[in-house]
Amino acid sequence: MASLSQLALVLGLSLWSLVLLASPAYSLTCKSQTFKNNKLYSYCLDLPTLSSYLHWTYDSSNSSVSVAFIAAPPDSSGWVSWALNPTGTGMLGAQALVAFKHSNGSMVVETYNINSYDIKQSKLSLDVWDTSAEYTDGAIRLFAKMKVPEKSETVNHVWQVGPITDNSPAKHEMQTANLNAKASLKLTGQTDTSTPSGTDSRTKRKNIHGILNAVSWGLMFPIGAIIARYMRTFQSADPAWFYLHVFCQVSAYAIGVAGWGTGIKLGSESKGVQYTGHRNIGIALFSLATLQLLKIFALFLRPKKEHKYRFYWNIYHHGLGYTILVLGILNVFKGLDILVPEKKWKSAYIIAIAALGVIAVLLEAITWIVVVRRKSSKSTKPYDGFNNGQGRQQPLAI
Repeated sequence: MASLSQLALVLGLSLWSLVLLASPAYSLTCKSQTFKNNKLYSYCLDLPTLSSYLHWTYDSSNSSVSVAFIAAPPDSSGWVSWALNPTGTGMLGAQALVAFKHSNGSMVVETYNINSYDIKQSKLSLDVWDTSAEYTDGAIRLFAKMKVPEKSETVNHVWQVGPITDNSPAKHEMQTANLNAKASLKLTGQTDTSTPSGTDSRTKRKNIHGILNAVSWGLMFPIGAIIARYMRTFQSADPAWFYLHVFCQVSAYAIGVAGWGTGIKLGSESKGVQYTGHRNIGIALFSLATLQLLKIFALFLRPKKEHKYRFYWNIYHHGLGYTILVLGILNVFKGLDILVPEKKWKSAYIIAIAALGVIAVLLEAITWIVVVRRKSSKSTKPYDGFNNGQGRQQPLAI
């Protein structure tokens, strides 16, 4: 009986594996997918995001492309879309085909000429015909033929998935996979899954923005704070620690302003896409750091060490500095979550911050030992007959 049960289990698992392999929704590659009536396409591509696939045949005689787009919607009532963009690299300008299952059970294919973020069903600027769709094993297959600009070798295409509300496509998510669902497509089959040249430039600017801010708010400001807190304890480091502290903070501010400027520029180019938390923290950082820097250049406003208000000035200065420190590190991590770089970059930053944290803990212990010993030495120092070289004798304290 046991052997029969084991055999049944093995057969059951084998059958389930065959079902998964045969299902287009779970196919590992586009090459394993087949179509009804043995329809064939010249080329196919496993798209890099949203578990989507594209099959196409380019007809140079009439400058058209026949496509089959396959993707799994967020749920059984969701929509999938594939589009060509003859004027840009993203959603604006896209000539989109959207397929979904109507509440009456029929499959619907709608066209959307996306020329603004107020998206409405409309006629495409490119001719399209033979549109149809089918729902199979959790995936929607969208079929169509579409005109492309004459003598085009490469086109920009966009794909997407989202929910349905009242039998109409609703807004898709703004996750990284959704935002990166765009690429260039070589019609002759030598496919290019990388983003178009315009997007490459934008990605480079995003990387520059991230590097500038990670170096400034995320590293140089903490280093400047460590210098100010711990080096001042050592008398031999005075006043060098102060100039190093100012150099780090001013340099960090200059680099941070450059990073902040690139962020503002990127935000202005990303209409409809906002990272509110990251943006607000960035604005707060710039404002607080500017205020802190103004104090550095207006040192005459700082009370002298013996002034009764110096204590309150220190609280204000240190409180503002530590606020910038915390917000800066927090925003670097928010930026990493948005940019989603290779894992090694986030790991490298975590290691760098952890190393600074370990150094700070060690210096905290060392400086406390130095301060305690210094106080102990002063309290037990015998009478030497002089007071700081002034030549005036003082009685030995008992």
